[in-house]
Amino acid sequence: MSNILEMRDITKLFPGVKALDNVNLKVKSGEIHALVGENGAGKSTLMKVLSGVYPYGTYSGDIVFEGKVCTFKNIRDSEKMGIAIIHQELALVPYLSIGENVFLGNERASAGIIDWHKTHVKASELLKRVRLNENPRRLVKDIGVGKQQLVEIAKALAKNVKLLILDEPTAALNEKDSDNLLELLLQLKKEGITSILISHKLNEIMKVCDSITIIRDGTTIETMEKNADVNEDRIIKGMVGRDLVDRYPKRTPKIGEVYFEVKDWNVYDPIIDDRKVINNVSIKVHKGEIVGISGLMGSGRTELAMSIFGKSYGRHITGKVIKDGKELTLNNVREAIDHGLAYVTEDRKDSGLVLIDDIKRNTTLAKLSKISKYQVIDENKEVQVATDYKNKLKIKCSSILQKTGNLSGGNQQKVVLSKWIFSDPDVLILDEPTRGIDVGAKYEIYTIINKLADEGKAVIVISSELPEILGISDRVYVMNEGRIVGELDRKDASQESIMRCIMQSNREVK
Repeated sequence: MSNILEMRDITKLFPGVKALDNVNLKVKSGEIHALVGENGAGKSTLMKVLSGVYPYGTYSGDIVFEGKVCTFKNIRDSEKMGIAIIHQELALVPYLSIGENVFLGNERASAGIIDWHKTHVKASELLKRVRLNENPRRLVKDIGVGKQQLVEIAKALAKNVKLLILDEPTAALNEKDSDNLLELLLQLKKEGITSILISHKLNEIMKVCDSITIIRDGTTIETMEKNADVNEDRIIKGMVGRDLVDRYPKRTPKIGEVYFEVKDWNVYDPIIDDRKVINNVSIKVHKGEIVGISGLMGSGRTELAMSIFGKSYGRHITGKVIKDGKELTLNNVREAIDHGLAYVTEDRKDSGLVLIDDIKRNTTLAKLSKISKYQVIDENKEVQVATDYKNKLKIKCSSILQKTGNLSGGNQQKVVLSKWIFSDPDVLILDEPTRGIDVGAKYEIYTIINKLADEGKAVIVISSELPEILGISDRVYVMNEGRIVGELDRKDASQESIMRCIMQSNREVK
């Protein structure tokens, strides 16, 4: 099988950082090729070089596609050659229809006038090809993230793609949508389309990929053909440079008395008046305890967390929030922070960080009162705080003055954690704390979570990954359709018992 792509000695520099150092990559025609590595290893940077996001002249080395040396000046140049990239942050316009998005920048037009009939007919054909049963006239904002991923792939197919690059395509998807996407990649492989898959979910890589290239610290470590000798442990060792014997750090919990409670909590949808999103939920967390909240996508976990955190979601909210035996009034986020609550959002880019600002300012943002006097910020103190957290949490950056938007996902997550730990919370709510980050960075974040619990804080972890919930939680609540449908101690919690709670509650509702 011949190579469709070769990237030879690719080197890419940013101010103060060598992101890629003589990286080499060979991809065979018609294969699914995995690109793996820790956050900040250079995977996304390499793909941005390939797709023309970083144009020819901003890097050194050669891109050889179908035997020709390419000098892409922009994304359009790479797309003309049949290369399409789907970024982790989808590039869809929510208030345009599916059909309009599929042909955005590639319109079905004659003499400058869009042929809407042709647009919808061709879009329907492409949606059928990606197994998406939706009307092409439907707005993108009205479909879920899993379906939006399929629209992105349909958009790529509309450009006669030969090489499809997917950067963390399943990071925000539930298990069913992830499986559907992987099955589609296998189908496209049968049609002769080559794919490069960047993913931290090693089980998915083992399921669909033919070859695996490992990148570490901006250099190529090795490329492996998938066979009986290649397993997840072997890949992890290549990624982190050492054996990671246990995915979850060992911990002996020191659980105290009940410290935080939510009682009879009800929340209505902020737009649809009569839609109840959270239905009579009651939970409690002890001092020094890590409580997991599990459930399928759409079960109400995030809505519960946000509504508790200063009513930042929902309407007509009723119920009680009790901390250390005292009922709290939390009508806004500031009151929640002042009463010792912290919420690490699942969406670090939109809601967790100011991406155009530096690490220093992001670190202190939630509690400026700690570094100011008479409302004047002590910049020396701010530098000291940010430097301390950079060192404690092992944030990889050129300096604390680096923009957070230029950090890898795992390091951005550590900045979010720094911000909320600096606010001195007693109760820490973590929503998908390791989404889209690699196994090495996950381990470091689990260690931080354990340390917070060992300090006596009450910790709530929301996660879509069942192994993660089981690996770090002392107790697990199971949510489904806005209700708590199960409570399991660590010894009783398993993937089977969690799914049993969900399935049983579905039968009861029917």
